[in-house]
Amino acid sequence: MSDLTPSLRGGVAPGKQMTILEHLQELRNRMLVAMVAVIAGLGASAAFGGEIIDFLKEPAEDQLSGFQLQFVEPFELFVTYFRVSLLAGLVGAMPIITYQGLRFLSPGLKEGEKRWIYATVLGGTLLFLGGAAFSFFIILPRALDFLLNFGSDLADPNIRIGSYIDFVTRLIFWTGVSFETPLIVMFLARLGVVTASQLLRWWRVAVVVAFALSAIVTPTIDPITQSFVAGPIVVLYFLGVLLAWIMNPRAGAKASSPQSE
Repeated sequence: MSDLTPSLRGGVAPGKQMTILEHLQELRNRMLVAMVAVIAGLGASAAFGGEIIDFLKEPAEDQLSGFQLQFVEPFELFVTYFRVSLLAGLVGAMPIITYQGLRFLSPGLKEGEKRWIYATVLGGTLLFLGGAAFSFFIILPRALDFLLNFGSDLADPNIRIGSYIDFVTRLIFWTGVSFETPLIVMFLARLGVVTASQLLRWWRVAVVVAFALSAIVTPTIDPITQSFVAGPIVVLYFLGVLLAWIMNPRAGAKASSPQSE
């Protein structure tokens, strides 16, 4: 159907222009493929749901000898198992979902824009995975060490499996999202909202915002753990400034010139 898809910018398409109904049918087909990918990923992940939960338990087990999870509601373990399988299925199906979305949008883009978007999607995926890995291997052990051992002489931790998995997955997800900072900065520069020179002048604000975000993302109040999150965000911000300058160096030079003041 791609040969029937016109340019969404109003240009002349190489093939026949599609009607609104045909566009909706194309969207339905793309969504159907994405849904099948998610269901297939869910089915494959369900076979390893126990192994995934065991993997997510490892940071806590390393920090507390004899660590065990429990459930106090009849459906809690089942719901947690299904949730973990669904999340793993979504992550596994994400390349197909992204591909289908780009295939639907790509006829309306120029060749240069197509290459730029594909590279952005690849970079965003790698940044998110890098943030998730950083959260799991660096932040989570330190956070759990503080949370599980704080006041250990007063009470023993008996943690529900639903609460633990929710805590771990939220921390991993939002840390992965925070690692998308360079792409967010680059998009703002691409849209002309900001320039590289402006972003460079705002570095003090960026540091404050980074520590504010780290205080929200991290579950502990100790400054060491928060610094582990805020530090990479600050570095990624400056990487975003560099990407913004690469995307539009003339705008940055113009903004920093005396005439632009």
